[in-house]
Amino acid sequence: MKLLAFRFPLPLLAAAFLCHPPLPALAQANAKAAKRTAAARPAPDLANHNYGPHERNVLDLWKAKSASPTPLVIYIHGGGFAAGSKESLSPAILEPLLQAGVSVMAINYRLSPGVSFPTHYLDCGRAIQYSRLHAKEWNLDPKRIGATGSSAGAGTSLWLGFHDDLADPKSDDPVLRESTRLSCMAVNGAQSSYDPRVIKEWVGEAASRHPALPGFYGLKPEEFDSEKAHQLYVAASAITYLTRDDPPVYAYYSEARGPIPANARPGQGIHHINFGLRLKEQMDKLGIECVVRHRDEGADVAREMAAFFVTHLKP
Repeated sequence: MKLLAFRFPLPLLAAAFLCHPPLPALAQANAKAAKRTAAARPAPDLANHNYGPHERNVLDLWKAKSASPTPLVIYIHGGGFAAGSKESLSPAILEPLLQAGVSVMAINYRLSPGVSFPTHYLDCGRAIQYSRLHAKEWNLDPKRIGATGSSAGAGTSLWLGFHDDLADPKSDDPVLRESTRLSCMAVNGAQSSYDPRVIKEWVGEAASRHPALPGFYGLKPEEFDSEKAHQLYVAASAITYLTRDDPPVYAYYSEARGPIPANARPGQGIHHINFGLRLKEQMDKLGIECVVRHRDEGADVAREMAAFFVTHLKP
């Protein structure tokens, strides 16, 4: 990937982040929606099971009925890395996967501003590792694991799918000795880059000024345009790690196509299809399957995601 050399006007970037309100309204709305969604789902076989030492290191697991080990799809919630919960897992994706013999796990992870990159990613990676450690106990096939999620959960799924294996064979923690590699990812509204410089080029300046980004990186206003920040921007972006041996992707988008308006609010465009189209350009060059779909095409996201997972996890 060619890295971009241009810089933001620092005062403009800092002012946009400082003037935009925090995300409590989003968190409150997400919580209400999650409660409604949870009421429509069957009860999990395991609920609020700890996969790590922190209070948000918890998972729910729905086991598909099968005499033989089943594939697993791990759901990573969105919320700008600062809000959201595993309760937002939709029955529309859960039920067809269970019916197809694919188990499903939904996880929580630590949030900003309490933590910053890469902690969100590493928590989710640990959940993958934990599922492999307990694969026999839970009747799972450790060689067939996929990931899904929306927004921040989608970006995290891509990052884990493309990143080198995080397993540490010498770790004292048996969980961390397990692999984080995935077989496929099916995501909704994914950002293939969290580099504001790249986002500005691909989508527009408004998207590059999303209010969640400073908290995600743990940066002070005076650091937004520093070398330290630039290194974090590249390291946090999934597309940085894309190589020929990486797994296939299905990416769905519902935000309006086309250019972002000049008067757009900070953050508008952060779920733009250009993130998926740029990713597809790179994956096509490497010969890796990448399906990019949009609501305007009449795409049925839940049905298509479930079919994608069945195709790649149950060949």
